[in-house]
Amino acid sequence: MAYQELKSHRDLKVYQLAYKLAMEIFNESKVFPKEEKYSLTDQIRRSS
Repeated sequence: MAYQELKSHRDLKVYQLAYKLAMEIFNESKVFPKEEKYSLTDQIRRSS
């Protein structure tokens, strides 16, 4: 198995997957109802 040299944490597959998931959550939260904008939406975005 060949190992690739890591230059930063952004090279880690786990980081890339977590970042992709966080962006998907952020994009999904854009369509939440306006009344949830400052409670549920903010909480979900911060936790992701």
